[in-house]
Amino acid sequence: MEDLDSRLLVDLLRDRIIPDRSLGQHFLLDKSVISRSVELADEAGFPLGESAHVIEVGPGPGSLTLELLRSGATVTGLEIDVEAIAHLNRVFGDGSGKLAIIEGDALKIKWPEKASHLIANLPYQISSPILEKIQQHHAKNPFDVVVLLVQDEFAERMSMDHFGSLSTLGLSLWLDFDVKLDRKVPGGAFSPAPRVNSRLVVLNPVNRLEEVGTIDRKMFKIITKHCFASRRKKLRSLLAKPPRRLSRVKGWHKARWNAAMNHIYENTPEGLDSEWFEERPDVMEPEEWVMIANAISSFEGDF
Repeated sequence: MEDLDSRLLVDLLRDRIIPDRSLGQHFLLDKSVISRSVELADEAGFPLGESAHVIEVGPGPGSLTLELLRSGATVTGLEIDVEAIAHLNRVFGDGSGKLAIIEGDALKIKWPEKASHLIANLPYQISSPILEKIQQHHAKNPFDVVVLLVQDEFAERMSMDHFGSLSTLGLSLWLDFDVKLDRKVPGGAFSPAPRVNSRLVVLNPVNRLEEVGTIDRKMFKIITKHCFASRRKKLRSLLAKPPRRLSRVKGWHKARWNAAMNHIYENTPEGLDSEWFEERPDVMEPEEWVMIANAISSFEGDF
């Protein structure tokens, strides 16, 4: 691996394929961005090394894979492109068993159970479902840290760093992670260059139960998605109608929803302002969304 570098790896693959934009094939070239991805795991307190096992989604030419392997970590790449897989096997074939490639769609195939890290340059068009997959995997097989390179605007939604920037995506991630934004990455760092900037993002696992107590995750996600679909309206108006997917929560239907809402309007959940329902979705704090979801889900009155 000593003779390899990111540009050579990208050039070797591009000699054999035309990048498929439908697969989000923008190959990372910038060595400083690649190095920074590894540094961020170190700064989070979980440096790569012989004991680390990294899942990489969409390794493509292997420019990031190379840096991961040089750290001494074991790497499992999830790759859908057969030409990219053949290329990875050619260039890393003597990697002493440190690299394994699983062929298939990362959204559908089974991920390794014992991975400590996930570090990846995510294809833009599957970023949201991959994050959901990450959360599902993390619930059963916790990661130490997750480092991602995603579209810049998407990263802002993930982090909810600015006032009024709450989103369904950000609230869902908040249940499991503290999201930290790192450096922006211009399109010129890739080949071919995308028309938008990207950004490095770190997901540090947290235990929200220690902060807010119980969380009814299913109700939390259904309610926030329902409300943020019309974020300019007030909560009273939004919650007057049951969410479309309410029936997916066992025991819930329109009559129970209406009774629950009447009850919590008259009996303000602990921790909420008495006029909470006059607010708009994006001014509420994540903890307040937990209170609302839990107050609704715990309703057992007449209906």
